[in-house]
Amino acid sequence: MAVDNHPEKAGASNDDLLPVPLLEPQLSEHLRELKVAAQDALIERMGARLYDRTLTEEQIESYVINELTGWLFEQNAKLTDSERTQLSSELLNDVLRHGPIEPLLEDESVSEIMVNGLSLIYVERNGKLTRTNSQFLTEAHLRQVIERIVSKVGRRIDESSPMVDARLPDGSRVNAVIPPLAVDGPSLTIRKFAKEALGVDDLVGFGTLSPKSVQFLSAAVRGRMNVLVSGGTGTGKTTLLNVLSNFIPEDERIVTLEDAVELQLKQDHLVRLESRPANVEGKGAISIRDLVRNSLRMRPDRVIIGECRGGEALDMLQAMNTGHDGSLSTLHANGPRDAIARLETLCLMAGMDLPVRAIREQIASAVDIIVHVARLRDGTRRVTHVSEVVGMESDGVAMSDIFTFDFDAGIDIDGRYTGLLEPTGLTPILLNKLREHGESVDETLFSTGEEDDDLGDGS
Repeated sequence: MAVDNHPEKAGASNDDLLPVPLLEPQLSEHLRELKVAAQDALIERMGARLYDRTLTEEQIESYVINELTGWLFEQNAKLTDSERTQLSSELLNDVLRHGPIEPLLEDESVSEIMVNGLSLIYVERNGKLTRTNSQFLTEAHLRQVIERIVSKVGRRIDESSPMVDARLPDGSRVNAVIPPLAVDGPSLTIRKFAKEALGVDDLVGFGTLSPKSVQFLSAAVRGRMNVLVSGGTGTGKTTLLNVLSNFIPEDERIVTLEDAVELQLKQDHLVRLESRPANVEGKGAISIRDLVRNSLRMRPDRVIIGECRGGEALDMLQAMNTGHDGSLSTLHANGPRDAIARLETLCLMAGMDLPVRAIREQIASAVDIIVHVARLRDGTRRVTHVSEVVGMESDGVAMSDIFTFDFDAGIDIDGRYTGLLEPTGLTPILLNKLREHGESVDETLFSTGEEDDDLGDGS
């Protein structure tokens, strides 16, 4: 989420085979043809050694360089030192890593990579999309990179299963779609994770959270309130969930449930579960709903669901209402009230044929706080609402906003919002529940600036 606010870090190494910088000129036509021939020759000359798991990456890399040097000598290729270095770097990326997007993966200023076609590769920096000059040689080349990624996490992608969610070793989220679903050729989207997990101080520094809201949310998590993080695609829900999970005490047992493992919890007493798609015969699928049911038999103090996408929402609410309080999850929504409506819809997807009022009562009883995060038009991710679910009102779920983002503060000369997450002046009803769990919260956290000024004037 917050890599968009990180300064680009310049790498330093004596290795002359470092990935080529993003803005370096593309290979000439001659070098491109030489690269295709060299790649085929390397695969033929190295054979099974390319996939020998007993060899380290450094050993395979050394073999590739030696074979490439020998092949270039045989071809009597006349190359300058810079051309030889560039060719070696790109071949290493193609044969061992992620092809032309490898430099983008190494670039810490890039938060997302989107491959729309062989030469249509876009990146997101500081919340803005930019087209790069990187390109894949052929569609088979792109397919090879996709298959290399998904095979490492036990997933598959082929004509019978043409789309997949996977992850890179650093936890970055990968989505790939191939024909026949992708009409114009394979599509690849990678949402990168920061190499070092962001902490609460980082989010306060970026303006995503305010110090007052952090004090309240930390007490709410420690006090075993059930918290939902809502937001749109790419707004940073998972990053925020990671940060909130850091407030869970070390002595509590945590079970996380995800479609593709992304959470980076730091606690030791942690069990991570991941769903599994069906095999080639269409059997063996393990859904998040299956994992939720199983997790309740694992004596969890906390159940964390990476994202509610379907009927598991009802199972989560039932768990929250049957003693498994302090649970955390995320879901897609455009605001806190939309999150309640979407939660109702997801519960209906469970196929239990429950009346809507019964579902709303479950939500009102189970969910305590909704934290909504949005990507604003200046490219930054900000928490815009911290809302409390206060119960049922008539036939609907009643909510009150405890903190809201101050859009009225305007923007600076760089076009960035200057506002912060400010208290609305309402005191949460759940403070009594927090006291029962040993968490006392200073009620002055919820006073507005105007009220503070009045107190200072003796009014």
